[in-house]
Amino acid sequence: MTHIEKATDFLMQEFHCSQALAGAFAEEFGYNLKIRSVNKQNRFRKDVHDLLLSSSKKIGFIQFDVRRFKIINDLYGEKFGDEVLFFIKDNLKALCNDRQFYLNLRSDVFMVVTEYDSDKELLRFIKSIEERSAFFKDVKLQLAFGVYSVDDKSMEIRQMEDRASMARTAAKENAISNVIFYEEQFKELLYTRKFIEENMHSAVIEKQFKMYLQPKYSISRNKIIGAEALVRWIHPEKGMIYPNEFIPVIEENGFIKIVDYYIWEEASRFIRKCMDSGIEDCPVSVNVSRHHLKDMEFVQVLMDDIQKHQIEQSLLELEITETANDEQIGQMAMRLKMNGFTLLMDDFGSGYSSLNVLLETPFDVIKLDKKFMDNMMASDKGKLILEHTVSMSQELGLGLLAEGVETKEQVKLLDKIGCDHVQGYYFAKPMPQEEFYELLKKDRGI
Repeated sequence: MTHIEKATDFLMQEFHCSQALAGAFAEEFGYNLKIRSVNKQNRFRKDVHDLLLSSSKKIGFIQFDVRRFKIINDLYGEKFGDEVLFFIKDNLKALCNDRQFYLNLRSDVFMVVTEYDSDKELLRFIKSIEERSAFFKDVKLQLAFGVYSVDDKSMEIRQMEDRASMARTAAKENAISNVIFYEEQFKELLYTRKFIEENMHSAVIEKQFKMYLQPKYSISRNKIIGAEALVRWIHPEKGMIYPNEFIPVIEENGFIKIVDYYIWEEASRFIRKCMDSGIEDCPVSVNVSRHHLKDMEFVQVLMDDIQKHQIEQSLLELEITETANDEQIGQMAMRLKMNGFTLLMDDFGSGYSSLNVLLETPFDVIKLDKKFMDNMMASDKGKLILEHTVSMSQELGLGLLAEGVETKEQVKLLDKIGCDHVQGYYFAKPMPQEEFYELLKKDRGI
């Protein structure tokens, strides 16, 4: 329900007015809120502009957000999330003097601009924000800070904000420090992001996104048992754009849903092609982004693809990256299972998945993460843990597939401990679907 819809319901209940009248007031209220937000941003940027002109000190742009704020919203509700934001605003109001300016840019992202004499002074100020906002109603809040120290006061304020934003993004991904200062190499990331956002829509229309397939093998039979559908972006001028460059951007802006829909359609078409050739034992798994798991719309998209291409539902498998303590994903996985889908838990052992997840969600197969595999192979103790993981999955009646298998040593150990299904460069890299189709026909003796 949108804020306008919530406001309409409230006005109807409190003042017993018609829906039309309540809606009109709510629309006006929403419009006024937008105006107030724009006015705040304009006033903030004017204050910052004046500070840049008048101050003889260093100027720092500090942008920060709350780590995993979406999970806080999901677990405690949007009202609680709003209270967290007001709590942070109150803290900034108490901390900032008349030469320090702050703004809630959007959602949980805040910007503070301050003058300072030394980096130590600036870090002390950031520390005070962090300590003051460490807990809200017994819920621990973890903040990630990006800092841009102004070196050219003639630069546009929005460019300064962008640099602080890039540093914040780096801080969110940094396991060592939650405070990162902007560096020049971040600039290339900004250009890449801008390119992706400006070209992603035309890339879908012009079919620049391509489905690649990575085979899954049985060690004991040395036979292809399926494939995972992956996306590649082949730009007419730039050539291959790899997923690690564009996936984080389209996940953040939500465009991942459109790309997923495209790949699901391609996977369904490919399965139909295989069935027409007499190959009905090669399931293709597709990735389901967290963005889809907020509602059931994507299930209808999947069912439409299955019906359109008249394929067996068991041949279109779904891969979900599970996160511990996320009830919403667990419930959605249960509903998918009830709808007859085969579910694969992706990236098991990556640091988020827990053994409890195996008890609480109806996955059919767990995929051992490449990093987990590498770590376990590094010591005798790790190999023992890996062996027990395989035994545990068998006792729970779960399928198991090891990802990122790259060496003969890994293959031998997995075969020895009973993990027969594998995927990785040792057997085959991701390849265009046409190439995989020829490989599959050869594998099946067609």
